[in-house]
Amino acid sequence: MLVALTGIGLSAAAGLNAYIPFLLVALLARFTDLVVLPAGLAWMESWWAIGVGSVLLLADVVLDKVPAVDTLNDAVQTFIRPATGGIVFAATSAAEDLEASSWVQENPWVPVVAGIVVAGLVHTGKAAARPVVNAGTGGVGAPVVSTLEDGASIGLSLVAVFLPVLVLVVLGLVVWGLVVLRRRRRAGRWSSTAQDGPRRGT
Repeated sequence: MLVALTGIGLSAAAGLNAYIPFLLVALLARFTDLVVLPAGLAWMESWWAIGVGSVLLLADVVLDKVPAVDTLNDAVQTFIRPATGGIVFAATSAAEDLEASSWVQENPWVPVVAGIVVAGLVHTGKAAARPVVNAGTGGVGAPVVSTLEDGASIGLSLVAVFLPVLVLVVLGLVVWGLVVLRRRRRAGRWSSTAQDGPRRGT
């Protein structure tokens, strides 16, 4: 259970920001024994991978806070975030432990697909919510929400590695937040429709 939560947590974090969990796993693998990379993914702890990941992280942090540009960035990240989710799930020591089971050994694609699905779902929610936030705040909310998402990605990545039990709690809060945002969006539409109704009738 715990090993799966680690992979799920890192993949979910990748759905918010692809490079934060990637760099965390890479740095932990390079400087500690907390993460032991499978042979096929040992390249992650190389300096060139860490360097490229750092540059991409900086670019993503900046672009994601600019209204309209953030939507374009989300479109580009549609492929990157799920792919990174699959990589970090498979790359963690948790995924390596899962591979000790005969079933996963016979189906080595399972951790990768699981990471892609989890990251893809989180990314979809993020990409759908951002235009709503921008429209509702005139673009002012973009840097605020982006900062919160980056913080959530960092927190979720750390929790996934060090306290995987809390992944369920964090994911529950994320789902709750998305539900609340969706309800507010529907309420806003209903309110605007109700206000337009009498005007059309007069």
